[in-house]
Amino acid sequence: MFLRSFSTYRQLSLILLSSAFLVSCDRLVAPGFETEVTELRGGAYTLDTDHAALIFKINHLGFSTFIGRFTEFDASLDFDPENIENSNLEVIVNTASINVNLPEFNEELRGSTWFDVENFPQAVFRTTSFIEAIDEDSFLFAGELTLLGVTAPVNLNVNFHGGGRNFLTRKYTLGFSASTTFKRSEHGLSSMVSFGVGDDIELEIHVEFQNVD
Repeated sequence: MFLRSFSTYRQLSLILLSSAFLVSCDRLVAPGFETEVTELRGGAYTLDTDHAALIFKINHLGFSTFIGRFTEFDASLDFDPENIENSNLEVIVNTASINVNLPEFNEELRGSTWFDVENFPQAVFRTTSFIEAIDEDSFLFAGELTLLGVTAPVNLNVNFHGGGRNFLTRKYTLGFSASTTFKRSEHGLSSMVSFGVGDDIELEIHVEFQNVD
């Protein structure tokens, strides 16, 4: 019984020490880290492409959710934490960078039946106005998505994670995730819709931005 109690005590101590170490490391990596939006640094930001992901999801014949990503995109953010409605985001996507982990299908998706990357090498999203605050760190923005030469309105739900000076890069860094859903057929991307491949595309953006001021 004594040995079992001692072993349990030792395991608990190791867990507590590990937790304290992780918290300490987090403070070293991002000193002054703030999660309240109004405490974050405003100004112009550029995308840290090493810490950015653009993921899409689509219903596959009702059987599953098919997931892919775009591996090359850039973005700029003009951020005003005191007046969030004045903030603006622009994302430019290299559509040829589509990757669904199937090389042959990647090439098919780049072709004229789908994304037609030769004639439309970029997709662009820009916020146009502020809609509402969902909670203290989540906000809904109206925007426009241009895809295959067609521009249509899209609303973007943005969740700010926080900001602070990144110890590794020595730059003030801001992180957030965002999501939206749009109908691909509105942009002429209607292949296989009639066969049960979903029309609704879910987009997820997970990014870190570096302050340039």
